[in-house]
Amino acid sequence: MTTTATSASSSNSHHLSPAFPGRAPWGTASKLRAWQEGAMEKYIQEQPRDFLAVATPGAGKTTFALTLASWLLHHHVVQQVTVVAPTEHLKKQWAEAAARIGIRLDPEYSAGPLSKDYHGVAVTYAGVGVRPMLHRNRSEQRKTLVILDEIHHAGDSKSWGEACLEAFEPATRRLALTGTPFRSDTNPIPFVAYEEGNDGIRRSSADYTYGYGSALADNVVRPVIFLSYSGNMRWRTKAGDEIAARLGEPMTKDAISQAWRTALDPRGDWMPSVLRAADQRLTEVRKAIPDAGALVIASDQDSARAYAKLIREITGAKPTLVLSDDGGASDRIDEFSGNTDRWMVAVRMVSEGVDVPRLAVGVYATTISTPLFFAQAVGRFVRSRRRGETASVFLPTIPDLLGFANEMERERDHVLDKPKKDGEEDPYAEEDKLLQEAEKEQDEDTGEQDMLPFEALESDAVFDRVMYNGAEFGMQAHPGSEEEQDYLGIPGLLEPDQVQLLLQKRQAKQIAHSRKKPDSEADLLEVPAERRPVVSHKEMMELRRQLNNMVGAYVHQSGKPHGVIHTELRRVCGGPASAEATAGQLRQRIAKVQEWATRMR
Repeated sequence: MTTTATSASSSNSHHLSPAFPGRAPWGTASKLRAWQEGAMEKYIQEQPRDFLAVATPGAGKTTFALTLASWLLHHHVVQQVTVVAPTEHLKKQWAEAAARIGIRLDPEYSAGPLSKDYHGVAVTYAGVGVRPMLHRNRSEQRKTLVILDEIHHAGDSKSWGEACLEAFEPATRRLALTGTPFRSDTNPIPFVAYEEGNDGIRRSSADYTYGYGSALADNVVRPVIFLSYSGNMRWRTKAGDEIAARLGEPMTKDAISQAWRTALDPRGDWMPSVLRAADQRLTEVRKAIPDAGALVIASDQDSARAYAKLIREITGAKPTLVLSDDGGASDRIDEFSGNTDRWMVAVRMVSEGVDVPRLAVGVYATTISTPLFFAQAVGRFVRSRRRGETASVFLPTIPDLLGFANEMERERDHVLDKPKKDGEEDPYAEEDKLLQEAEKEQDEDTGEQDMLPFEALESDAVFDRVMYNGAEFGMQAHPGSEEEQDYLGIPGLLEPDQVQLLLQKRQAKQIAHSRKKPDSEADLLEVPAERRPVVSHKEMMELRRQLNNMVGAYVHQSGKPHGVIHTELRRVCGGPASAEATAGQLRQRIAKVQEWATRMR
């Protein structure tokens, strides 16, 4: 802490709420968290023109940014503030938060001179994209601080990125914020510095980083319990073929996509079963957190309406339904945030930045599978209000999602240079396509789903596993079973180490209960309890990868398709699909494939 900074903030305590050190702006938080104070101290010491703060969702980026804005305004470093946000709702949310500390931002500004009643404006990236010169003129006329919220949205070089660069190049100070991994594409993000590593690849360089792992250790965010559900799916292709598969088992990308969409089809049994389980979990959480709420993140409007209808049938109460990013949607989110209703159903827009701190239970009911979108979605549930709160997120057993869930603490940078070996397909191509879908401005149903060669026929749900802190717990169980209820009934108010201990006890109980049953009465015969020890996620992923590589090699040797080989392995060795098999079962299958391959030589 510099002496100058300390004396300056204390001597001007009458002007624009003292913001630093030790206190956040009035109306945002009682005092600065350690990371916010550390970031403020670094900023004040260095006085940079550009500053990039990467902080996990729920950590308090808004408080930090408004603290800095207050300091810069009352030290006359800047004369006005411009906040750029991804959505209309967030634009209004920023204006409301700023107003509580005496910084008045106009969230309805569109053109012309700004009223003297305001210290600045709150706009969207889309709004800047439409009139970049308007904002450039404003930045040139008065010393301006620009706060770029969720700066990764400015990486679209065709529209928002170029507009932001043109509009805010003259700004006196620029503060960039983000809470998630950066974009998967290689478009440079305006006002972000990139440094070349030893491998020759340029990566974004943050001025201050506060990741989920650090925030969890500081009790700033909640620990997240992921509850994964598998099940049998059946669908019809465009050619009229009917395909049946187990959610989570090795499949082609197209088959995984179709099985996933079959699970999310509201006409099947998978979604009603998962929603019912999530509602039971919410009931348990509300015993300790009476106002806890739940959110379903849907892919499109039709699905959202159907899920809302299912929830009403399950609970007897009509959920809040948010279909698009408009004024009415913003009002509905605000209303839900302030009441004690149980459920909200929303299309993609609620995945990022919307602040509803009481959300504690989530259902990931969308087929978007980028790490950016997943992290933003989970970020809606991690904001901690008091020590001991936990969050619960329900997922389909999809390998990508399970991987994201087990990498919550991984910190990512934006990579400009993606290495590509000769002859290889671009490994980022599919994610880029999904990211573009995730970042569509409109949430309207485009009709694309109807054009895909696919028709969902039926689905059922099976409780698969619980993931927490990089470990997996539990064995498969049918919805409504005693085994499933044990995990749904975990108290909603626990310390992180207590969560781990309780999950271990639940699994030990489940194993002991299963051992007492004869095979003929077991809940799921293909998963013997004594052969499912707790194994780390990384070990399980490595075993599955090794098995898939062995099967792939045997495909070329035998001429048989992947699916035929996996089916034969299950017949000979026993057990479920490899995505749900134990470590022992996977090792047994690896040995069997090696044996087959050796015989053919």
